[in-house]
Amino acid sequence: MFNRPSQDEYGGHFGTYINLVQEGNLLDLLAENRTTTTALFSSLSEEQALHRYAPGKWSLKEVLGHITDTERIMSYRLLRIARGDKTPLPGFDENEFVAGASFDDNSISELLEQYEAVRASTIALLKGLTPEAYLRRGIASNTEISARALAHVITGHEMHHINIVRERYLNQ
Repeated sequence: MFNRPSQDEYGGHFGTYINLVQEGNLLDLLAENRTTTTALFSSLSEEQALHRYAPGKWSLKEVLGHITDTERIMSYRLLRIARGDKTPLPGFDENEFVAGASFDDNSISELLEQYEAVRASTIALLKGLTPEAYLRRGIASNTEISARALAHVITGHEMHHINIVRERYLNQ
């Protein structure tokens, strides 16, 4: 049930994230990503975590906050769709979310605590889904998408931002 979604299960920009997710058990991938992300961000000093690679770009704290908020939103969408709710779910403005969050006022350990709680919740949600629920479809951001595709979006979205952190912020 955690196999890669077929292309007819999602549309729009969601494929950008889904295509980053390698084949394998999605629960294992989410757990591995949690380990990677936690190790990466916990290695930063508070000063390093405020770094922006260019003017107007998010700080590393804001990137972590964005990853966490997006997972919250995608997990909520996944829950609604998996439970059979056919109500179209709106998009969100990621820049407004970051601007309204004051992530830079939190310590990196506080942001990691939130991230880890959200990830644990996402994994628990996925473990509780039936195969039928995982394949249900709904509308999110004006695009038809399955619960399975949303689980892959969560995974790929995080991978996308970790790649940016390594390349543009940490020059790795």
